[in-house]
Amino acid sequence: MPQEKSPGKPTTRRYSDQEKEQAVRLVRQARSEGRGHGAIQRIALQLGYGTETVRKWVKVADIDEGVKPGRSTADAAKIKELEAQVKELKRANEILRKASAYFAQAELDRP
Repeated sequence: MPQEKSPGKPTTRRYSDQEKEQAVRLVRQARSEGRGHGAIQRIALQLGYGTETVRKWVKVADIDEGVKPGRSTADAAKIKELEAQVKELKRANEILRKASAYFAQAELDRP
C-alpha cells in the first residue's frame, strides 16, 4: 500500500520498489499478450495508481534495462555525484587561491 510523506507537508504518495516493479511487470505482460493498447491506463486504474505515474515507471524501467535510449537511473546518480564533487573542488580551489594571495601579500609586506 502506498505510504504517505511526513506530516505537515502536502501528502505525496510514496510507492515501494515492489509496487513499481509489479506495475511495470503487469504493463509488459499486457503488451506481450497483445493487449498493449491502453495497458498503462488499465493497469494504473486496476492498482489504484496514477496513469502518468505508471507511465513514468515503465519509461524509467525501459531506459534502465536498455530497451529505450536515454539516461539511466545509475548514470543520473553518478552524474549528480560527480557534479557535487566538482562543486566541492571549486570551493576548495577558491579557498586555496585566497590563502595563496594572502600569504603572497604578507611576504611582500615583510621588511
